[in-house]
Amino acid sequence: MMNLNLDATLLFALIAAFVAGLAMGAFYFTMLWRTVRQLPVAQSPARLMLTSFMIRMAVVLAGFYLMMGDGHWERLAAAMLGFIIIRKILTYRLGPQNVVQAVNS
Repeated sequence: MMNLNLDATLLFALIAAFVAGLAMGAFYFTMLWRTVRQLPVAQSPARLMLTSFMIRMAVVLAGFYLMMGDGHWERLAAAMLGFIIIRKILTYRLGPQNVVQAVNS
């Protein structure tokens, strides 16, 4: 009976880590997309990219670190899986096909 409870707790932790990975990935890649769209009108594109990169990395690395907790690599793996999946989804939705439409507009 105790083993079932432990498995349910672990499953909940992995699902929560996966969802957190989705959220971190959505933040990271949405902010990257917004940064790239602002580059043509920015006064200092290099500073914009560097600042954006540092903020995005700080948020995501802190999130992964907190998600891992006390060395629970399983939660880190679930969070990274969510991060990679949202990357694929956003790349498809915001990818080159939409850039061509925006340039031709």
